[in-house]
Amino acid sequence: MQDEIIKVNNISKSYTITHRESYETIRDKVTELAKKPFQMFAGRTHTEKEKFWALRDVQFSVKQGERLGIIGRNGAGKSTLLKILSQITYPTAGDVMLRGRVASLLEVGTGFHPELTGRENIFLNGAILGMKQSEIRKKFDEIVAFAEIEQFLDTPVKRYSSGMYVRLAFAVAAHLEPEILIIDEVLAVGDTQFQKKCLGKMEDVAKGGRTILFVSHNMGSIHKLCDSCIWLDRGKVVAAGDPQNVIMQYLDYQSKGRAIFTQEHQSKKKMNLRKVFLLDGRAQIGRLVNFDDDVLIAIEYEINQEVNNCLVWFTLSSGDGIEILCSTDYDLHPELKGPRSKGYYRTTAVIPKKVLSPGSYNILVGINSNNLPSETFDRIETISFDVVDNGSSPKAMFGEMSRSGFLQPFLDWQTQKVSEKTDS
Repeated sequence: MQDEIIKVNNISKSYTITHRESYETIRDKVTELAKKPFQMFAGRTHTEKEKFWALRDVQFSVKQGERLGIIGRNGAGKSTLLKILSQITYPTAGDVMLRGRVASLLEVGTGFHPELTGRENIFLNGAILGMKQSEIRKKFDEIVAFAEIEQFLDTPVKRYSSGMYVRLAFAVAAHLEPEILIIDEVLAVGDTQFQKKCLGKMEDVAKGGRTILFVSHNMGSIHKLCDSCIWLDRGKVVAAGDPQNVIMQYLDYQSKGRAIFTQEHQSKKKMNLRKVFLLDGRAQIGRLVNFDDDVLIAIEYEINQEVNNCLVWFTLSSGDGIEILCSTDYDLHPELKGPRSKGYYRTTAVIPKKVLSPGSYNILVGINSNNLPSETFDRIETISFDVVDNGSSPKAMFGEMSRSGFLQPFLDWQTQKVSEKTDS
């Protein structure tokens, strides 16, 4: 049995929040300063204080070499938990046991001195982690090559872009071999290629027996990278365990069984979108779809006046905005080009299973008349969902290098011998 490298025992963290009655002008501030001695004497003030619990009775443990994902909406307490584990702040109650050196990447530039160069900050960060100078020199070339900042190595980091900051910070944290690596959503600052590179490095780090705590809003990355997962909400652990089960509970809670988009108000437009939602292979509304489930997009709309050549369409884009496909409701049904009378309609489209690569996707939906292509009667943007890898995708079955790109269909391959010898 592997030893526990992190043990969190019922930690809680509270902050004091001050509420003012209203915003003040400079004149109000001067007047308040003049009145303050009398208000203190009378026991009256214009502020109220409230105790806010960012974390409440959080308890879990992590074994050596485990990759733990932490999910939850903004304000759930994820960053506060990581700051406690990184020993940046201390809990109000409870205690934490850590065995080994901890490297943290919580925000852009964490641990960097802005006046020092990239080269100097590599050695500074290594010293903070307790590394000897000889150990840092041994890893120096790897860090620089991974961060891809050779040209700016002797430039003060205050002149770096946010992307350069993140590349160098992650390279230092990942290559100086801490026993525990803690990473917040900061990787979202980097470009797509760099994010893939970081995820690959984290997998290598974990295979080397080191422990990773990873916070992300990208459910696909959590599912792919992590062995276990914790869902935090309002400072408490709601669910913990297998990543796929926890992610499913979280996304089902987020959608709460409702359509992803609803619009109930009436409009003077000729056509109005009313509902757009997703169905997976089990006919359940949600934002999480398994790789081997169909993705059914249901679009409900109202036609207020008869229109000719009504066109219902959607575009599918990757999480970082790259358009993958555009489809219309008469691609395979030319008879739909005729007029449509006043009424309420539902149109559905199915993206076949085992086609979309695991990851995050966005859908833009619209309706308009094909006779007036420049006039869009109604449209909505950024309906999001995640395709998760349940172990049946090509990458899961045959390895990371077997497939790349957004589409991963299993094509019908055939091979036959055509000659006894090859041309020289």
